[in-house]
Amino acid sequence: MLLSRKPLSLAVSLALSPLWNAAAAQDSPSPVFPDTPLLTVVVVGSSPADVDPGSVTLDAADLLPMRAATSDTATLLRDVPGVSVYSAGGVSSLPAIHGLADDRLRIKIDGMDLIAACPNHMNPALSSINPTRADSIKVYAGITPVSIGGDSIGGTLIVESAEPQFARAGEGVLTQGKVGAFYRSNGNAMGANLSATVTGENLSLTYTGSTAQSDNYKAGDSFKTTTATGRIGHTLPLDEVGSTAYKAINQALDIALRNENHLFDLKLGHQHIPYENFPNQRMDMTDNTSDQVNLGYTGRYQWGILKARVYHDKTEHEMDFGDDKRFWYGSASNVPVPGTPCSPISSTCAAGMPMYTEGKTTGVSANAEVPLSRRDTLRAGAGYQAYRLDDWWAPSGAGMWPGTFWNINHGQRDRYALFGEWESKISPQWTSLLGLRHETVKMDTGDVRGYNTSSGPTLADAATFNAQDHSQTDHNWDLTALARYAPDATQTYEVGMAQKTRSPNLYERYTWSTWAMAAVMNNFVGDGNGYVGDLNLKPEVAHTLSLAADWHDAGKKAWAVRIAPYYTHVRDYIDARCLAASCPDGQFNVLRYVNQSARLYGVDISGHVLASSTPAYGDFTVSGIVNVTRGENRDTGDNLYNIMPLNAKLALTQKRGRLTNTLEAQFVAAKNDVSDVRNEIKTAGYSLFNLRSSYQWKQVRLDVGIDNLFDKGYALPLGGAYLGQGMTMSINGIPWGIAVPGPGRSIYAGLSYRF
Repeated sequence: MLLSRKPLSLAVSLALSPLWNAAAAQDSPSPVFPDTPLLTVVVVGSSPADVDPGSVTLDAADLLPMRAATSDTATLLRDVPGVSVYSAGGVSSLPAIHGLADDRLRIKIDGMDLIAACPNHMNPALSSINPTRADSIKVYAGITPVSIGGDSIGGTLIVESAEPQFARAGEGVLTQGKVGAFYRSNGNAMGANLSATVTGENLSLTYTGSTAQSDNYKAGDSFKTTTATGRIGHTLPLDEVGSTAYKAINQALDIALRNENHLFDLKLGHQHIPYENFPNQRMDMTDNTSDQVNLGYTGRYQWGILKARVYHDKTEHEMDFGDDKRFWYGSASNVPVPGTPCSPISSTCAAGMPMYTEGKTTGVSANAEVPLSRRDTLRAGAGYQAYRLDDWWAPSGAGMWPGTFWNINHGQRDRYALFGEWESKISPQWTSLLGLRHETVKMDTGDVRGYNTSSGPTLADAATFNAQDHSQTDHNWDLTALARYAPDATQTYEVGMAQKTRSPNLYERYTWSTWAMAAVMNNFVGDGNGYVGDLNLKPEVAHTLSLAADWHDAGKKAWAVRIAPYYTHVRDYIDARCLAASCPDGQFNVLRYVNQSARLYGVDISGHVLASSTPAYGDFTVSGIVNVTRGENRDTGDNLYNIMPLNAKLALTQKRGRLTNTLEAQFVAAKNDVSDVRNEIKTAGYSLFNLRSSYQWKQVRLDVGIDNLFDKGYALPLGGAYLGQGMTMSINGIPWGIAVPGPGRSIYAGLSYRF
């Protein structure tokens, strides 16, 4: 057996790392940091529940090697079983768990429930935190305890920045920090980050800042048939993916104060995205500013633990056509050279389409954990969230549209929540969890209007919408029942059942115009179609059955295999139907949101094995993931949109001292089960190979890698329709049938230094 492994070990080592000679000089593994740390971490809170169904936690060590390869926090989840990613802008991808994505998931950032403030969801929750600031991500891929959150029917993501750090008694004021930078060849992407901490025994201050930017990335082949962008003198090569450039700047100040068993933490965040273009949307983000205030309290008392939090987020968002999309519309004689006015000004000439959104989210929560006995623990809590949204489209710069179009006018969405949860250690082998949660969701909005109040295609729609009562109130119940059985140290079995409920978002209920040009601007799934809301939508109610079997060695290090099947039935699933009598094939259409019945089912398989361990070459571990998901509309027999096809990953990782090398293969089947009502684009199967290495000195870390080693051309199964260039304002002014391609080969490097 050793004879067969030695050539493979040598080949992988030589192929993956130019740092091998430096690593070979190390006789034994060395710690990343000195044995006498300057700082100690104090966590005031409860330990995780014994029953943590199907959850995976990515800690700082797991996230560290992925940061050099991406500026998009959602893509840090790429190796979690059951998780896939809807492609969007360079920092704004949308995670999907078992085929459910976006608002169907509960996503918390440092305890805040954040909501996208955009008709295209260009600023989703995960885009508000840079990968270098995310210190841990916990993923509930399926059943979520009611204490974690409601108003969702899919899984849950809990993202946390680093815990506050304090000096030991008598050490005085201490400082530490980290600086880092990265470069990626595809798109000429680059960025830098900085964190600095000043701390005493009871007070801690931490500043973090980061910047990232990229040009358009290139695909592995020529995936389109035209270079035209609709702008005079501006073309794109056939392998360049239009509208994929971005720039993002994030800053945060964390202040923590502790007094014996009490901890107060204040987090202030500011994000500015000067531009972020979207290859599967008709608009681009031309500016986005977000400010956050987040105050938390954790106290340990004799009776248990109390946690409370209050937060506020304000987002100001702007959209228009970026550099790769046509800006001037009208007759050929009225389309000027860029930078000159549209002359003569007439009703057939439009300068762009400025769109503005302002969203405000305020939340308050409090929960307690009370040990009732050695075996029983009670958790209870309450929460309130107020969301306000204005979405308006200013007049065209050349006067084609004289007034302001109100897409959402004074939108309101308020949530009131109560929950109770009981965890019981029935025996050394059996643990159970029961939870009940109720949420009241109240929604309302004001009257609307189109660009022109005296004529035009929006008059009838606006009048019909304004004549109706806009207020809606939903009473939603969540129920979770879980059990875990661990007969010995080498096997664990779980079973869980849940009812989860989600009310529609403001865009699903209140977008009102059936005019194709306006409808296509309301689309957060990237399929190129237009969408119209429905005031009478009901909440989605999902019933999920989840099973899991986990076999492993006693130490959970040498080998492990986990198989987790699941089934979800959704009553009043929010799907879409044709606005007209039918939707012609081979083009983009206008659809209306509608309640229907759906089901999703599949299985996640994951595992690893320590294949070899030798003094000469270190440890070799083989790991793998297989994900299978199916989604069906039970009313129409259609497939659900954007369901990831069968996919698998296989990785060989070598660790020797401070050196880590990984060879990874990704396999994705063809996507043939597509949504007919959306004219979803089929994609071919593909395989990709990636290499990455890291080396850790005492204070310096280097990460290098190659993604898509063989420069494979392929279409992203969850990338949506390519709308990255051309006349995107017209519903069928761009070709149908081109899927957004994945990036071609990219060589990257990241360097960080701790001080």
